[in-house]
Amino acid sequence: MAVGKNKRLSKGKKGVKRKVVDPFSRKDWYDIKAPSFFENRNAGKTLVNRSQGLKNANDSLKGRVLELSLADLNNDQEQSFRKIKLRVEDVSGKNCLTSFFGMDFTTDKLRSLVRKWQTLVEASVDVKTTDGYILRLFAIGFTQRNRNQVKKTTYAQSSQVREIRAKMVEIMRREAEGSDLKELVQKFVPESIGREIEKAAKGIYPLHNVYVRKAKIIKTPKLDLSKLLESVGESTDATGSKVVKGGEFVEPEPLASV
Repeated sequence: MAVGKNKRLSKGKKGVKRKVVDPFSRKDWYDIKAPSFFENRNAGKTLVNRSQGLKNANDSLKGRVLELSLADLNNDQEQSFRKIKLRVEDVSGKNCLTSFFGMDFTTDKLRSLVRKWQTLVEASVDVKTTDGYILRLFAIGFTQRNRNQVKKTTYAQSSQVREIRAKMVEIMRREAEGSDLKELVQKFVPESIGREIEKAAKGIYPLHNVYVRKAKIIKTPKLDLSKLLESVGESTDATGSKVVKGGEFVEPEPLASV
């Protein structure tokens, strides 16, 4: 009998169930190592399919972007409104070595800042750090009532908004281009850039709730493994055996006796 005529032959035996395999049985856990400028180095764990055939687990992990709360990284619940993005650059054993990849605010924090009867001022600028990273920074600020103000609203004129925006761009560029990535990330947490903007804008229109609300890495320099190991606190031993590169093979001398 032809196979195509009988539908049951192609389907197999009736009533035989396929063996259900737990997908987690073929996965491995890897530790996430955060850069050294965060207090908590062990940021968590991530899953990946085990190496099998041509598919390597390390290749699946490299380039993976992880989003973590700054409260967990710095053990400070007051910073829970900041989200930090880390990207896996390399895998060492069961450890994923990561680098800073971005920063953002949580939605509820941004919603709590926006209110009626005030002007919102936003600015963005592309900056280049001393170690070659190109970032796009986004600043946000709100107009504030003067001490003896009777008027209900605190709306700034469009010319004042333009001046404040220019000050924001100038200060962000100055602070970022004079420091490397590590120093710049450390400026985000105490909000030193926001305070500088508040001081500069006081003569134009008083501001409050000024933050660098977002940072995006646009371009990264070529990966330097020694710098990556240094940033995550894993330095390599200076002394080691010499590795013979391909093309520099030296044939060993023949033995006198076997």
